[in-house]
Amino acid sequence: MFPFCCQPNTGHQTKSRENYRQHQLEFLKMIQDHLEAGLAAVSAAINTIDAQVQNSDSQQEGDAA
Repeated sequence: MFPFCCQPNTGHQTKSRENYRQHQLEFLKMIQDHLEAGLAAVSAAINTIDAQVQNSDSQQEGDAA
């Protein structure tokens, strides 16, 4: 048997590395999707509050007149 550091290259290490990279890519895409969904929710909340503030400001101007 060869020592661990001197194993003959049977392609197993390459396949294992490819599997790891594929898993890593899928994991990062999942994180990206999650973050994009969170960002969309934050953007929607900002737009809603901004619209409420603008409506409140326009009502106050109408009451003052």
